[in-house]
Amino acid sequence: MARRIFVGDIQGCREPLERLLTAVAFAPGVDRLLPVGDLVNKGPDSPGTLDLLMQLQAEPVLGNHDLHWLQKRKDAAPRQREWLAAQPVVRLLDDILMVHAGLHPLWDDAKLLSLTPAEVHYAVNVRYCDANGHQPHDDWPPPGPPFRPWDDFYTGRRRVLFGHWARRGLVVRPQCIGLDTGCVYGGKLSAWIAEEDRIVQVDGWHHDP
Repeated sequence: MARRIFVGDIQGCREPLERLLTAVAFAPGVDRLLPVGDLVNKGPDSPGTLDLLMQLQAEPVLGNHDLHWLQKRKDAAPRQREWLAAQPVVRLLDDILMVHAGLHPLWDDAKLLSLTPAEVHYAVNVRYCDANGHQPHDDWPPPGPPFRPWDDFYTGRRRVLFGHWARRGLVVRPQCIGLDTGCVYGGKLSAWIAEEDRIVQVDGWHHDP
């Protein structure tokens, strides 16, 4: 049976991604690979990461670091830029919604398919908001009331798969799963296998200071 394997922020760490694919026994051409954004930028091998994801026909959403990379890395391989630029900010599956950071409490499905540039920025950056979707000036230290993690206000029918929040770590709630476990900071690279409802983790990138 084909499985959907969602992966947290890779950040250019190809080697941990390869180990994670081994750990989940990823079957190319059968299983689907669905990274939740921030495929590139801070880690040691962004080009190699993109090559592998392209080879495996991954279906990611874009994160803030991916958008930054597209803006700044004009010297990157044209086929990699073209592939990355073609990826969406939101993916709507029957039972799951993929977005890199989070959602505004007032967005519906129609809005998710036609985001303005300001709304794209929100979707790839939000952590805390209030019930009306307003964000605090800063995310750290935690801003306190009326601001809460964006998913506290989410009431949609699909479970949301997201990343972007390494400080928060692994999040498993009925309405969402957060998979950014700080791979590029020496934490873990995490996957959630939807059909098995199972989390798999491998050690992230360890680099000499």
